[in-house]
This record gives sequence, C-alpha cells and structure tokens, in this order.
Amino acid sequence: MFESEVNPDNIKKAELVVAIPSYNEAESITYPVFQASEGLFRYFRDKSSVIINCDNNSPDDTKKAFLETQTKVPKLYLSTQPGVKGKGNNLRNLFRKVVELSAKAIVVVDADLKSITPEWIKHLAEPLFNDFSYAAPLYVRHKYDGTITNGIAYPLSRALYGRRVRQPIGGDFGFSGDLACTYLESDIWDEAIANFGIDIWMTTIALSQGAAVCQSFMGRPKIHRPKDPAAALGPMFRQVVGTLFSMACRFDAFWLRVKYSKPTAIYGFGLGEVEMPPKVDVDMELLLNEFRRGFQEYSAVWECIFSRDLYAKLIEIRGMKRAVFTFPTDLWARLLYDTAVSYRQRVCDLDLMMDALIPLYFGRTFSFVKKTKRMSTRQAEEAIEEDCLTFEMTKPYFVKKWTEKVSAQAPA
Repeated sequence: MFESEVNPDNIKKAELVVAIPSYNEAESITYPVFQASEGLFRYFRDKSSVIINCDNNSPDDTKKAFLETQTKVPKLYLSTQPGVKGKGNNLRNLFRKVVELSAKAIVVVDADLKSITPEWIKHLAEPLFNDFSYAAPLYVRHKYDGTITNGIAYPLSRALYGRRVRQPIGGDFGFSGDLACTYLESDIWDEAIANFGIDIWMTTIALSQGAAVCQSFMGRPKIHRPKDPAAALGPMFRQVVGTLFSMACRFDAFWLRVKYSKPTAIYGFGLGEVEMPPKVDVDMELLLNEFRRGFQEYSAVWECIFSRDLYAKLIEIRGMKRAVFTFPTDLWARLLYDTAVSYRQRVCDLDLMMDALIPLYFGRTFSFVKKTKRMSTRQAEEAIEEDCLTFEMTKPYFVKKWTEKVSAQAPA
C-alpha cells in the first residue's frame, strides 16, 4: 500500500534532521540508519532530532527495512508519488518537510555507505550550529573513485564560482534550515536536477548565494559501491554535467566577476591518509577504445560545438600511440568552456551535446590514469590541484568567448 508519509512518533518539530535518500536500498539502508542514530544520540542529545528516509516508493521494501531498524531517535518515512523517481525529487520532498519541521540543520548521507561512523553526523552537523550554512564532505577517496568530480565538477565549479570545494557532488553534506527555504523557493528545476543533478545544483546555489560554506573532514575514506570510470555512465553524466552548464547560464552575472579561487574552511582535521580507500580498478583499454570510437559517432557534433583549433587538436591526439598518449589539461578546460558557450547557444540538441562529451571524458580519464598510475593518493591529489589551477588560468579564454557571444546576440 502506498503511503507518502509514515510518522510513527508524530514528529511535528525537529532542530536536527539526518536524511537518507533511497531507491531500492533495502539491503544497505540499515547500516547508515543505525550509525546516524548513534551519532545523533552521542553528539546531539540536547537537540530534538529525527532520521528521515526520503524514498522513491521502492518496490524492494526499503520502507520496511528503514522503519524496522532499531534507533535511539525517532524516524520518519517520506515517499515520492508512485512512478516518480530520482534523488532530486527525494530531496525536494525533504526540503518541504524540514521547512515544515522548522529544522535548523539537515545532514544528508548516502544509503549505500559502508564506511559511515557516528562521527560523520557530528562533522556534518556541528558546523551548521556554528555559523556555517553548507557543509561539503572531505574524505580520502581512491584516486580513480569519482572521476567526474576530479575531472569536471571540482575544477569547473572552482574556476567559475571561486571557492575550492573538493567534493561538490559528494553525496553526503549538511545544510541549514535557511538554505532549505532557498532551495525550496528556487525557480531553477528540471529533469536533470530532479535526478543526479541535485548535488551540484545545491552546491552551486550555496556558492552563488554567498552562503557560509565549509568542508567537513570525515576522518575515513568514503566506501560505497565503487564504480569503474570506464563502465557505462548511464544518465548520471548527462544530468550532472548538464546541470553544471545550465547553472553556469543562470549565474553568469556572478561568475563573470570571479577572478580566482579562495580556499574553503576545513572543519575538523586536515586531509591525511589515515585509512587507505578501497582500490578502484580501471579498464584502460576500454577508456582509450571509447575515446577513439567517439570520432565515428560524434565528429559532426564536435565540429559544431568546438572552435576549429580545438577540433584540430583532438584529431592530433587521436593519432597518438598508447605509450605516448596525453590529453593536456588546458585543452580539456577549453573543450569544456567551449561546450558551455555552445550549451547556452543551443547549437544542437543538449542531450546529444552531453553524450558527445563522454568519449572525450574517457580520453581525458585515460590520460589522468596513465599519468598518476605510480602516484600515491596524496600525489594524485596534488595533480588534481594543478589541473584546477590550469582551469583557473584558462578562464579568461572562457570569459572572452562568453561575453563576445552575448555582445553578438545583443540587439543593435
């Protein structure tokens, strides 16, 4: 039987909420729920709190698994309407509920987390009671876990919005009740944001609103279901990267004024290799093959969205033998910047444009894996920081192209 809300303890108000979005997570949700309960009981006993499972009406009995987990704090189950899926839709349900509960602080954690501890709740919630409005996670991840973050979301959001938020799509984060109101009132919403685009949407709104943002050091690596970056990306790539570009169109008045990035406060301990994250295996052969195959399928799209010089450089890279293959960061940055300009101009179908980026992302990831193969996690992290600086140094190229196109469109 469908129930949009199950509130066994009749909770009407809560200062602190821990939310766990889910779809078919019956097998994994018990563990993060238990850890969240321990964290709330151990560190926030003085606050009224509730754990909310915001679910997509999962057919696998996620609701039952959630409600039957023994906890020391109340629980509340929310569901989207039957047939309505997507993490973004789950979180929109959450925004409504936390505003209704007058919550001061909200922590969101993934339902498939295997490494969450009670301290994660402390690290993400504490800053929200100490003048911060948004807490992004900071954890040690394997150098090949989160390649969309490493290669696109982090360098691009940092160069655009001027804040170094290492995990802008981390999945685990905290935000204030005031920011929840801002999210709920935002008129920026589409199918991509309703799904995987939600994390970068939330981070971008926080940054563009000038919210007090910090990064919370989680103390342990993120351990969840790891994904080979060469594996099928499904709609995730299109939704995350598409949202990055659509938000750039909405907030250009903000990012055009940003000249360089500033560090973001770290709450908790410094980044250190306390525990090694689990290994992520990469099928390098597949990465390179998919990059080369992209020329057969997407050459016409690339010619349409990239400048002639950039397209010529791609042709040059295609001919490189594997042993000497390299995909330079400044070329990658310019390709993404050209795509952003073309995205705003809608020079072709936007979904097709995002799909056309995937083989290039594979080529870039192959180059990164090749370069960092013998590096430690820390050394690979330094290489990513260097890439980000390149994105920032290449930003004037983007600003020039963006403003030229605006001038060209302005009526005489």
